[in-house]
Amino acid sequence: MEACTLWRLLRSGGATHVHAHFGTNAAMVAMLAASLGEVSFSFTIHGPREFDSPEELRLAEKVERASFVAAISDFARSQTYRWSDPAHWGKVHVIRCGVDESFLDEAIAAPPDLPLFVCVGRLGRAKGHAILIEACARLAAEGHRFEVHLIGDGEQRELFEAMVRERDLGETVKFLGWRSGESVRDELRASRGLVLPSFGEGLPVVIMEAFALARPVITTRIAGIPELVVSGENGWLVTSGNVDELVAAMRDALSRPPEDLLELGLAGRERVLADHDSRREAEKLAKHFLSLAGSSAPDG
Repeated sequence: MEACTLWRLLRSGGATHVHAHFGTNAAMVAMLAASLGEVSFSFTIHGPREFDSPEELRLAEKVERASFVAAISDFARSQTYRWSDPAHWGKVHVIRCGVDESFLDEAIAAPPDLPLFVCVGRLGRAKGHAILIEACARLAAEGHRFEVHLIGDGEQRELFEAMVRERDLGETVKFLGWRSGESVRDELRASRGLVLPSFGEGLPVVIMEAFALARPVITTRIAGIPELVVSGENGWLVTSGNVDELVAAMRDALSRPPEDLLELGLAGRERVLADHDSRREAEKLAKHFLSLAGSSAPDG
């Protein structure tokens, strides 16, 4: 029903192509709409959901029937190859997620000399909040005084709040709930860096946003993250689920002077400027759309 409705909207508007930004349900609706005729489709694949349930989501069929596929990382491209026919690999292109101008155009300043980390992500199963709370408990037991601000909401918030109460971390771990993009920028600017101990990811845009503001990142060595975060160069990569490594990374970040943190953050910013400028990545996507229309990209 959704596909039929979409097809009618596309045809009434004179559109001949539709792009879905995720490879899950949105891409299925786009594929079914295209099957009705006179419309083609493409989609962006992020992971990890598409790679957790590739057969259920009919990933191979989507790749086969799509005009092209945009993978947000080399890792996403490799997993798309894994679950699709090699005959269609040529239509899979790496087009990375980009950082909004509001982050890229911010004035850069050193982190304040405050013991504050920020974690941005849905309070669910994937982001590793339980591991983070345990790491905080160990650091607090060692005598470290610091705060972690959790930005986001989700179905496991009550569970995580209970964990914080049980460990007497009410003055250390703060639940801020949902915040606007501007508020996220303010929190990141006020912090020593971002901490994101995820179990499952594609390549989180919030890492790019932290780097754009010259804040280093503590995160896990999974999926596309190592394509952006390099231990010792712009942050810390730890083994997913390993509390000991997360504690060590946070301890190190707490001990660093602001000038060291700024150096790490600036290295991250350089990588974002090179690979994750939203304007440049949008141009790549536009070229694929224009090629379907038989046009060439306009100057500028």
